[in-house]
Amino acid sequence: MTRLESPITSAQEQAAAAANAAAVNVRTVTDLDELAGVEDLYERIWHSEPNAPIGTEMLRALSKAGNYVAGAYVADTMVGACVGFFAPPSDRTLHSHIAGVLPQAARRGVGYALKLHQRAWALERGIGVIEWTFDPLIARNAYFNLVKLGGRPTEYLPNFYGGMRDRINTGDDTDRLLLCWDLEDPGVSEACSMQRQPTYAAELRHRDDVAVALGRGPAGEPVIGSTDAPTLLIAVPPDVEALRGTDPELASVWRHEVRKVLGELLNGGARARAFTRDGWYVLDAVHPNQSRGEGHS
Repeated sequence: MTRLESPITSAQEQAAAAANAAAVNVRTVTDLDELAGVEDLYERIWHSEPNAPIGTEMLRALSKAGNYVAGAYVADTMVGACVGFFAPPSDRTLHSHIAGVLPQAARRGVGYALKLHQRAWALERGIGVIEWTFDPLIARNAYFNLVKLGGRPTEYLPNFYGGMRDRINTGDDTDRLLLCWDLEDPGVSEACSMQRQPTYAAELRHRDDVAVALGRGPAGEPVIGSTDAPTLLIAVPPDVEALRGTDPELASVWRHEVRKVLGELLNGGARARAFTRDGWYVLDAVHPNQSRGEGHS
C-alpha cells in the first residue's frame, strides 16, 4: 500500500487480484434463487442431515438485514460462498459463520478470493475486525487462516457446536479455535498481498529458544513435550480428516491432546503467531515474568 492509498482502496485491489488469480467473480448475493443456490452448495459440500448448514430463509433474512452473503462464480455457476453476520460491537465486528468451496474448485484460490472480498466489503462499511472459528486439527485450514490471511487465534473452544451430523464432522468433538482477523493490521495487509513466505518446523526445532510442546511419534501418535521455552511448537496430524476414516481412535487421541496442550496454552495467555507448512503451530509462550494481555490484540 502506498502512502496515499487508503486501506479500503488497497483491500479492493487485493480482492480483485485474488479473484482474477482464481478466475472467479465474487459478489454479494441477494436474489432468492441465488440464496437457494448457496444453501444447495453448502449441502453438496457438507452432506449434512437432515438439513443444510444454513437454509434459504435464514440467508434471506441475513441478506435483507445488511449482513454478508457472497458467492464466487465461474461464469454463471456458483463454486463457493461465504456468510457472515454482525457481532458485538456490531458497528466494528463481523462474525464469518460459514464458508465453503466445491471440491472441483478447490486448491485454485477460490476461498482466498472470497475472504479478501469479505475483507474489502467490511472495510467499506467501517468494520475493523472479522472473527470466525475453525477446527484446530485441520492443518490446511490452520495454514490458510494464520499464514495466507494473517489471522490470529484468540481462544480455544472445546466441543463448541456439540455433535454435528455431516460427512465432515460426524463422530468427532467439534473443538474450534476462535480467530481474530484485524483487517488493517500490517501483517494482514502483507498476507493479502500474497507476500508471506512459508516456514517449516524443521527450521525451528533445533533452536535454543524453541521447545516442542506436542510432537509426532514414530507411529504418528501425539507426544507430549516441554513448554520451557519462549517459542513453542505444537503438531497436528498431516490429514486428520483421512485419519478419522482409517484410525478414528488415533484421531480422537489427537483431539484430546491438542485440546489439552494448545487449549491450555492459548487460554492461559500464549499467542499463536504462525503455522508451518508442515503442520505445526508456532506459539509465543507466557512466562511468570511476562504480563498477560487481554482482548484480541
